[in-house]
Amino acid sequence: MTLTKAQIIEEISIRNGLTKKKSTETVEAFLEIMKKTLESGEDVLITGFGKFCVKNKKKRRGRNPATGEDLMLAPRKVVTFKCSGKLWERLNKNIV
Repeated sequence: MTLTKAQIIEEISIRNGLTKKKSTETVEAFLEIMKKTLESGEDVLITGFGKFCVKNKKKRRGRNPATGEDLMLAPRKVVTFKCSGKLWERLNKNIV
């Protein structure tokens, strides 16, 4: 199951005793700050969670899987995520 923004807002509202409106405003403000920071090319580090990084992809050769046609993919930016050591440990604590 995927955790949705609505579920995050609901959980924040319950845990912190905030109204849904205030929780929504908080989540929206947080996401907007992240988007603007990433858009400007800066990384977003959330201690104990992980780091969102903007990477530049160069122009490269690709292939249309439907037709097999070769084509050139334009340069672009992508966002990558690297989880923190603490998050990694929580994810893997029951794996032996």
